This record gives sequence, C-alpha cells and structure tokens, in this order.
Amino acid sequence: MKFSRIIQGCMTWGVWGKQFNQQQMIETMNHCMENGITTFDHADIYGDYTTEGEWGNAFAKANISRDSIQIISKCGIQMKGDARAENTIKHYQYDKEYIISSAERSLKELRTEYLDLFLLHRPSPLLDPDEVHEAVSQLQQQGKIKDFGVSNFTPRGINLVATKSKVSANQIEISITERSSLTDGTLDYMMTHNITPMSWSPLGSVFREDTPQNMRIKNKLKELGVKYDATDDQLLLAWLLKHPANIHPVIGTTSKDRITNAVEAVAINLERKDWFELLEASTGEEVA
Repeated sequence: MKFSRIIQGCMTWGVWGKQFNQQQMIETMNHCMENGITTFDHADIYGDYTTEGEWGNAFAKANISRDSIQIISKCGIQMKGDARAENTIKHYQYDKEYIISSAERSLKELRTEYLDLFLLHRPSPLLDPDEVHEAVSQLQQQGKIKDFGVSNFTPRGINLVATKSKVSANQIEISITERSSLTDGTLDYMMTHNITPMSWSPLGSVFREDTPQNMRIKNKLKELGVKYDATDDQLLLAWLLKHPANIHPVIGTTSKDRITNAVEAVAINLERKDWFELLEASTGEEVA
C-alpha cells in the first residue's frame, strides 16, 4: 500500500466548502499532482452525497492517468434527511449489502474501476465483523478495492474488525491540539500491527480558536519559524511527520499556496527538543 505522504482531502471541494466548478477542480488536481500529492481522500457523504460525482466528472476530463493517483473513500454514515434512504435519524450501517452497494456507488461517482483504499467511516456498536469481512472479501476478489481500513477506530474497534479482515489504515484526528492517540495506545497499536495512520484535521484548532493553548503554540511557532524558515502550517505538519508511526496528514485546504506549503513540510526535520517544545506549548507543562 503506497500513498503520497501528504494526502489531499476533498471534503470541501464541493457544496460543503469552496463549491469548485469543474475547471477549478481540474486545476486543483493538477496542482496537487505537480507538487507530489497523488492521493485524494473522499467519503460518500461529502457534499451531501454530491462531491464524489462532481470530482469524478472533473477527473474524467483532467487527462490524469488512473494509475498515477490513489483514491480513498469511506462508507457507513447514514445522514438524517437523506432522501434516497428516507433516513429519519443519523446512524451507521455496515451490513454486507450496504458496504458493497456503497463501494459500487463511489466507483460510479468517482469514475474509476477500483478504490485504492476503502474505509469504514465511524465505528458502530452494531458492527458485525463477519458481515464486514464478507463484503470486503467480495470487493477485493472483484478488484473493486485494493486495500481496506477504518476511520476513527480505537485499537479495540480495530481488533474486532481485524479478527476477520486485514486492516491496512486507520484515519483518525491527530494534531498538536488533539494528541490523545499519542498516549492512549492508538498509534502504538498501529505501529505494532503495520497499520498506516492518516490524520484528519492535522492542523488542529490552532487557526480556528483563540485560546491560551493556541496562543502558546503560536508563540512557539513564531520562534521556530525563524529557525526553520518555515510557515506555521508547515511546522504543525512537520510535528506530525516526525512521529515514527509514519503519519500521513490529510490536508483540507483548497488554497494552492497552502497545498504547496504542505508538501514542502515533508522536508522539515524538527529537532527532538523543538518537537518537545511544541508539545509543552500545547499541554502547558513540561513532560513528567
């Protein structure tokens, strides 16, 4: 399983964000490719089930060869009010028929014959590992998905799925302001079981909220920015990339400059003491 170290999230390309037209999508795809981002992350629900189709239509006209990119998608969240299913309550669904139909719908919408990685979007208390295994096995045997994984799962949840199916990746929230996976055993588990961690919201809340924590982080970023000749967002990504679990940040930006910045962050090798200085800025105290 091989993905670009920086993964381009596509959640905000459609009506949930920038509302790109087809040409803007093509231009952004090409900009990603020119900068070494070859992996694009989707989910069936993005844009109220419209973004995959819009992205797929753009991809079909982008003159980008399928074997030069990797496409990720997710299934399982049933949104309240979804007219197609007459949902009256938000819930999760992972029966064999639904998983297969969701994957096949994503294939159709994304205009591709296979997904490089297919994820269960959220853990469900009603998840049956046998049902999941039957669906995943069929999809893999038919060549419709290459690898299988999960998203937002704890080690306990991964263990349940992994009793039947090989789990190749887990996409979870990891950042300087959401550090629980560093200490609750999640990243340790993924390292020891050869599972690729993918980080959504890799910049955390640093640029979204004015809190004492974020002010401490920003002050430290300003200091380190001079030392490394790097922007704040690059340093936050470099902090994640330093971790030995081989974290793959999934960036949500649609700005071409910030996409370029993200790729350049891969070359930044934070010194160990600087990594811990950012950690201390986040926690507000030195390590025990």
